Amino acid sequence: MIVAGCDVGSLTAKAVIMKDGEILASAVERAGTRPKDSAERVLDIALSMAGLKREDIRFAVGTGYGKDQIPFVNQSESEISCHAKGAWWRMPSARMVIDIGGQDAKAIKMDENGTIVRYVYNDKCASGTGRFLEVMAEALGVPLEDMGSLSEQSTEKLTISNQCVIFAETEVVSLINERKKPQDIARALHKALASRVASLAKSIGVDEDIVMTGGVAKNSGVFKALSEGLGLPVKNLPDMDPQINGALGAALIAGEKMKK
Repeated sequence: MIVAGCDVGSLTAKAVIMKDGEILASAVERAGTRPKDSAERVLDIALSMAGLKREDIRFAVGTGYGKDQIPFVNQSESEISCHAKGAWWRMPSARMVIDIGGQDAKAIKMDENGTIVRYVYNDKCASGTGRFLEVMAEALGVPLEDMGSLSEQSTEKLTISNQCVIFAETEVVSLINERKKPQDIARALHKALASRVASLAKSIGVDEDIVMTGGVAKNSGVFKALSEGLGLPVKNLPDMDPQINGALGAALIAGEKMKK
């Protein structure tokens, strides 16, 4: 029984292929302007990795920003449901999932059975999202993927008082003009982002274990800052790219539909 999950976000598209409850292949691709094309491209990459064809898929579920434009799925599911499902499957001890994507951030609280108890998300403002870091990396002239390691070299504690992207960028420019070190500015930016997300999570009550998913989970600086902001350790999902969690949850839901 081969099933698939596809998560098309604002910045990346992800696909997961599963067979009988085991992951066969997964892929992550930069999203284009058309969610349909991004979905088909990332699915074909995952299928190629698994040595399969589209006709081998018995059921497919779509999620994410572009879920309603994925042509090959049998049904769509909310990102909240998919992220909770994927995280609990990989770590049954998880009681909260914090997903920071390109243009939104979500905190999802679950019980011991993986059932969603409460959730909250921010999709109205770029603060607390991957887009915030993208803009700030450009202002610093630093590759986005290097922001985490750069911040770990910080020796001076700086503060970014604004969480709004526009005003925070102005602050960054001012700090650069004051000849502050990029690593210290990067650390301050991570703290500002983590503060916004921590406030979001605390609004529904924080319980251990907390897992972080999404592309920003690959940033060690944000990971550390979020743990400090919550006052509790944030964990990685074991043996898994945190960016595919939504697609994984979608594939798991597809498997459940087939069993029924």
